Amino acid sequence: MPLFWKPYKSEITQFIEELKAKKPTLEAEQRAGRALLWDRQIDRDAQADYGEAQVPQKAYVYQTEVGPESK
Repeated sequence: MPLFWKPYKSEITQFIEELKAKKPTLEAEQRAGRALLWDRQIDRDAQADYGEAQVPQKAYVYQTEVGPESK
């Protein structure tokens, strides 16, 4: 290994490191944003009620209803 060898860093890695150096609060802001939508406790009862309330879809959605009076 030559003496002038230095480890390779991709342009993307360099960009991210530079971005974090310019804005040190970036990671905390990302975590706060993630917590808004993803890091939540699931209400199992509400989820079960939602599943029970769903109406099964017909095989062909655009088929019109044919009643006994139209035959």
